[in-house]
This record gives sequence, structure tokens and C-alpha cells, in this order.
Amino acid sequence: MEITVKTAEQLRLTAEEFESIKNKLGRTPNFTELCAFSAMWSEHCSYKNSIKWLKTLPRDGSKMLVKAGEENAGLMDIGDGLGVVFKIESHNHPSAIEPFQGAATGVGGIHRDIFTMGARPIASLNSLRFGNLKEAKTQHLLAGVVHGIGHYGNCFGVPTVGGEIYFEDCNHTNPLVNARSVGILKSGDTISATAKGKGNPVIFVGSATGKDGIGGASFASANITKESTEELPAVQVGDPFQEKKLLEACLEVIKTGAVVGMQDMGAAGIICSTAEMSAKGEVGMRIDLDKVPARQQHMKAWELLLSESQERMLMVVEKGKEDEVVRIFEKWDLPVAEIGQVTDDGLLHFYMNGLLEAEIPAYELVLGGGAPQYERSYSEPAYLKQVRAFDAGTIEVPDDLRGIAEKLVNIPNIASKRWIAMQYDSTVGAANTSTNQPSDAAVVLVKGTTKALAVTTDCNSRYVLADPYKGAMIAVAEAARNIVCSGGQPLGVTNCLNFGNPYLPEVYYQFVNAIKGMGDACKKFDTPVTGGNVSFYNQHPEGAVYPTPTIGMVGLLENVKDKMTLDFKETGDLLFLLGKSNNDIHSSEYLHKICGVEYSPAPHFDIEEEYRLQRKLAELIGKRLVASAHDVSEGGLFVTLLESAFPGGFGFDVVAADFHIRKDAYWFGESQSRVVVSVKAGQAEAFKKALGDHPYEELGFVTAGSVEVDGMDWGKIESWKEQYDTAIERLVNGLVEMELS
Repeated sequence: MEITVKTAEQLRLTAEEFESIKNKLGRTPNFTELCAFSAMWSEHCSYKNSIKWLKTLPRDGSKMLVKAGEENAGLMDIGDGLGVVFKIESHNHPSAIEPFQGAATGVGGIHRDIFTMGARPIASLNSLRFGNLKEAKTQHLLAGVVHGIGHYGNCFGVPTVGGEIYFEDCNHTNPLVNARSVGILKSGDTISATAKGKGNPVIFVGSATGKDGIGGASFASANITKESTEELPAVQVGDPFQEKKLLEACLEVIKTGAVVGMQDMGAAGIICSTAEMSAKGEVGMRIDLDKVPARQQHMKAWELLLSESQERMLMVVEKGKEDEVVRIFEKWDLPVAEIGQVTDDGLLHFYMNGLLEAEIPAYELVLGGGAPQYERSYSEPAYLKQVRAFDAGTIEVPDDLRGIAEKLVNIPNIASKRWIAMQYDSTVGAANTSTNQPSDAAVVLVKGTTKALAVTTDCNSRYVLADPYKGAMIAVAEAARNIVCSGGQPLGVTNCLNFGNPYLPEVYYQFVNAIKGMGDACKKFDTPVTGGNVSFYNQHPEGAVYPTPTIGMVGLLENVKDKMTLDFKETGDLLFLLGKSNNDIHSSEYLHKICGVEYSPAPHFDIEEEYRLQRKLAELIGKRLVASAHDVSEGGLFVTLLESAFPGGFGFDVVAADFHIRKDAYWFGESQSRVVVSVKAGQAEAFKKALGDHPYEELGFVTAGSVEVDGMDWGKIESWKEQYDTAIERLVNGLVEMELS
């Protein structure tokens, strides 16, 4: 067939990119070659509209064991010859079209990024965003995504230990499904995604290749439209039991020392893994596509190249050790085939039944090589004028604070996610310490040591909408705060950057300023960005989703005995607020969901104030002067108190310490840099002395089960817990009549 600009545009390449490809090849590409460039130069693979700004993030640190972005996932030193491997990625578009498989394969793909480096996954987390939960479509997407995550994770045998979930109208068409995996490896067991050694065999392992997932990378690099359902074949199909075998076989084969390099076949499939491994090793490959194990007959070369069938790996092994590698995969009853060899010319030669189908320089395909890099224009969104114009004085302070509080605990963004979490296995592997001892971050044992990891996934996208720079800083700060509240020391970050169409100047403004805020906060907390994922085009005809730079942070507890939990411990314990309350209802769930205000500034946040809070809290926990610690976030101070009271069935008697602050702001405002701690009465003086001049407020004390606020009886904790625990399932079952929007 004749290859023209129109052909390129049909493959989502621009006319300029088509001309660039012709210049790089010195000729017009054939269809298979053009398909390869289409996949590799897609936003999903090349980061062509984001790489300039990603490079500004702090990417170096003393505990980093591989450079940021150099491998499939970040790797940081946790001492004793061990490293933690972690990454987060999106599977948004597939989940919008086919929620079960979209979410399931997102989980499978992120776990492969971990064990392809030689690490065993020990924990899974997620960050999910859906539309209004009252709508049937949202309930359908929620049910499918949760089922997909639970099915894959539960069968694969890695506990889902934490996450977050929000419901906003802007996610009606575009749900956000961000999956994260954390693993542990021993020093010396790391495998690089690099091809080396002329003549070394290239081996395909894992599930046979089919036509599912063809064009998935390009599919993820375009807006969702009414026609997107016609692209259903772009959604992959996963098999967690096959992946479990692949995990064990890969970890076993790594121990033989035969593996030179390995990479999973994720986005863009074989073309991606061959190109990236070759470019990184400055080598080439000769690949016989007809030798690729296939589960469908008569697949074309371009279909084999671009298929994103799941549970597959590409390995380069030492020549002469092929039989040992093949034996292990055959033992695990997995397809395995030598499909090519490493060459030294830097070219990818793809053959089909002896005929050359494509010849492409590996370097020209990849990010950091010949893939295009763009600098997009950006301008301040018009809605920010409405944000700045908001006047809290126009919101009347309600007389019935208890009634407001009851509405708050029924809002899905605040209410318990029990209905969702119960569908995940959080205990498999017996390393999750947070099942019965809840903490702000999930705390997972590093088996064979006294150490534990504190892991969390955080972003309030409403704050980012209101102020992209400050909102992204808050996301980093809250992640670090959750880890410190749990007794850990923050180590590093992986991010999943979910935004709309980068060609729209207002969307790109959000992206650029969020990157700036994230970078400044990560520098302050000494948490380098080890890698991550960019997901653009979360855009539909009505507009973009809220800008959502999800932060996946990992922290370290040198001894799990240092863990701090969020639950109140005993009646009579004293309650303190570390930090200072502010006359601030900005961007709160109270203001948005109950008062109906769409645009208001981000809540109060000062990074120096936040840094001092975290350092002081770490000191107090280290001195064993607090019995519990829980940060103030969505829902404000009252919701924080409830969440600390629920696990033990305790109540609390509290009084607003600052009478100059409006009561709705005091109890329901979401100003940052605040933590509620409980303190044994006998330790109160030592606690106050250790605080020094750090700001704090005395709130009251823990009760046996009654809830009293400002001298008024607000009922029993059991009643609050019943509403909080069942709000989502009652809403899904259509039993909640309150207006949530």
C-alpha cells in the first residue's frame, strides 16, 4: 500500500512527524514501520509533551540505587543489603471502556514492572476517581474497576494495602484508575532493562500473543469520545494465574545468572521492549516475528509488534545458557521461544517467514532518543478568576453544625470505603500490619528484618484545580505527613500525572504549575521522584477531569515497633491539635458538596509550617509521647476525630480552642499542616515541654463512647460509625436520599 500523510494521520501521527520519520529513515516508511513509530511516538510511550517539565523534578538522592526513569521502576536503598522497588501507572482509558479488564490489566502491568527488575511484589495500592455515585454509569464503572482490581490482585497473591477514591462529576466519562506496586529485592539481584552482547539470544517468555491490546498506547493518547467503544480491542485481557507463574519463573531464572536484561511487554508490546532495551544498550536486534508464540493464526507483522497481550516478558540471555532458561519456563508450563539475537548495528530488523518487514534504528523510536519533544504554550485558565473572587463571607455559618457533620460523613469522598476495600485481599502474605492496627499510611513488614515500609497514595485534585502549584505541593506534603504520622521517614516518590488534553493551553498551564509545585515540595522533604507515568487526554466533550498529580510515596521504619497508629487507646487520654487552626473553608468538602461552591482557593498551606510540623511530630513519636496520630484532611477536624475514635469504639469531648474562628471553619475546614494526637494524662507535661514553641491547641479528651462538641451532646459513636461505614453501600443500593451535588 502507498504510505501517505493521510496514513500517518490515521495512525495519530502529525504531518510534521511523518516528514521527520522519512528524514530519519532516509525513505518513506512501510506500513509496519509507520505503525511502530505511531506506537512509540504516542504520548503514552514518548512523553513528547511532558518530558521537558519532567526533567525539572528532583531526580537524585543518596538512597537512590538507579537513576530516575532509567529502569521500569524506582529503586531505593533501605539498608541491610535490601532495596525497595516501586512505581505507579495509569490505566484510565481502558477502564473507561471495559472497567473490569482495564483495571485488572493495570494491576498486572504494574506488578510486572516490579518483578522484571528482580523484586518480589509485597504490596499493591491504587488511586481511583469516578463520577457522581448516584448515577448508574458511575456505579457500573465502580463495580467493574473494583472487581477487576480485586480479582487480579487476589488471584496473583499480593495484598492491596491502601489507596484512595474520590467521586466528582468531571470523572463521569473519564474515570482515573492508577495502580501501584511495591516490592523488595536483595542487592545484586537487580536486572536491568538493557540488551547487550552481540549474538546473545533474545527470548520471549509468558503468555502467547493475541490481537487484544493492539494499538493500546495510541488509544491511551487520545480523548475519550462516543466512538471510543469501537476501539474495545485496544483493551487487553489479563490472566493473574499466568502472571503468578511468570513471576516465580522470572525470579527463579534470575538466580541462574543467565539473564543479561529483561523488560515486560507493556504499552506497545514487542516493539517497545525491543526498541527500549536495544537503545539503552546501544545495540540492535534481529527478530523473527513468526517465532513469537501466538494464540491466533495468521497474525500480521504489525499486529505481532503492537499487540499488548498481557503476562509477557522479553529477555536477553547469555549465549550458551538458553537451555537452562527454557527448562525453567517449561517447568512452569509457560510458552518460551528464542525469537532473535542481539546485533551491534543499532538497528531493529523484524522478519516474518524470512521476509524483512521493518528496519528501524532503535534510538529513533525511544524517549530520550529520536522521539519528538515539544514545548507547548500555556495560559492561565479563565476559571481561576472565579477562584480568586470567592468570598467566604458570603457563606453563612450554619446553626446546626451537627446536621452538617452528619451530611459530611455520608459524602462518598469522606465516608468509609469499606464496601470497596472488603473486595480486596489485604492480608495475603501476612505482611500488612495495618489490617487491625490502622495508621495514616499502610505499614508493611520487610520479612526477615525488623524493618517495615510505610506506603501511601495521595492527591486531592480539587486543591490542584483551585491552585495547581499549591495543590501539587499539598499532595506531596500530605503523603509525607501520612508516613510521618505512621512512624516512618519519607524516602521517595513515584507519580501518576493525570491531566486533560496537553494541546489546550489552560490544561497545559495546570500541568506545568503542578510540576513546579511537586518539584519544590519534593526538594523540601528530600523525596526524589524516582519515576512514574503521565496520562494526558483525560478529556471528553464536556471538558477535562480535575488535574490529578497522584503522589505515591514510600517511607521506612527501621523497626516496626516504632509504628504509630491513628486510633484512640484509652478513655481519659488527652487530645491535642498539632499546628494551628485557620479561618478557612476553602476547597473543603463542606464548601463544595454541602454549600455548592465549585470554585474557591486552595486551603491554607505553608511549606515551612508543614516541614516544622512533620519534624516535631517525628520527634514526639520517637520519644513515645503520643498514643495516636492522625492528620486532618477531607472533612476537617471533626471527621479526623471520628476516624480516630471508630476503631476502638471510643468517643470524645472537645471544645473549639480558638473562638475567633467561625465554627464551620474550625470543625470542617481543611487547612493543612495539622495532626490530631492523643496523649496519656501522665505524659501531658512531658509532651508540652517537648513541644517547645511549636503551635498546638488543647481540644479535650477521649470518652467511653459519647460524642460532645462545644458542650453539646452529639450522640454516640456507634451511630456515627454506622452512618460512616454504610454510606457508600446505601447509596449504591439507592437508599440515600440526600442531595450530594
